[in-house]
Amino acid sequence: MTKVLYERDGRIARITLNRPEVMNAIDDELPHLLAAAVARADADPAVHVMVLSGNGPAFCAGYDLTYYAEGNGNGQATQDMPWDPIQDYAFMWKNTQAFMSLFRALKPVICKVHGFAVAGGSDIALCCDLVFMEDTAQIGYMPARVWGCPTTAMWVYRLGPEKAKRMLFTGDKITGAEAEQMGLILKSTPADQLDKAVEDMAHRMASVPVNQLAMQKLVINQAIEQTGLMNTQRLATIFDGITRHSPEGLNFKTRAEAVGWKQAVHERDSGTYDWTLDRPINPRG
Repeated sequence: MTKVLYERDGRIARITLNRPEVMNAIDDELPHLLAAAVARADADPAVHVMVLSGNGPAFCAGYDLTYYAEGNGNGQATQDMPWDPIQDYAFMWKNTQAFMSLFRALKPVICKVHGFAVAGGSDIALCCDLVFMEDTAQIGYMPARVWGCPTTAMWVYRLGPEKAKRMLFTGDKITGAEAEQMGLILKSTPADQLDKAVEDMAHRMASVPVNQLAMQKLVINQAIEQTGLMNTQRLATIFDGITRHSPEGLNFKTRAEAVGWKQAVHERDSGTYDWTLDRPINPRG
């Protein structure tokens, strides 16, 4: 079973993340399979619009921490010390560019989010041109608390500096309804209306000639690129590696290996663990 599904439905290419047993968590292969599906749609003259979604209970729950944080990955993302930053950067930059294939594709991409689009899953969603979410679905970048920096840096381009800081200084998750109100996504709907909202938009856009769609996307994207998007992403990707190999990042990985990633993530996201001192926070100080 492929980890990314592809089909063409008339003028619409449907790309589906397909690791439902782990809420479509990102492993070594998924980013590159995603980029290959995007390239396939972009090269097909019959395709006008892409719709990206996820199978199972969520769009994408981020990087597969069972695979990486508990020490089962290929060693590039979480290296033993001494850390080789260029090995780390080369690995993560490939993933960043795979996610950015959604942004750089000539044809527009609509992302449909249900359940969660969190951590690295939010990177994928926010690289798309338009994002639709269920009202109660959640989006956020919790590794901003420890062990991560969003390598695509799309938070600031969608929200502006102050609201991006609000999200990344806390690592909070927000609902689809809050994300629409904040301006992070285009539209939030009740769960039973999400499919229709996405289909209505996809079919409306698919009635436009491909060359018109491509020109509009290129004009808008170049305005973002002129702000130094690639420089920002290079810095973010370097910082992402540093976060995983800082003293606090190493303590997080050690904790995940000792107690399992679910408990370590709960301690991180709830703010109940001091990663510098590597011990639970005493509520009494």
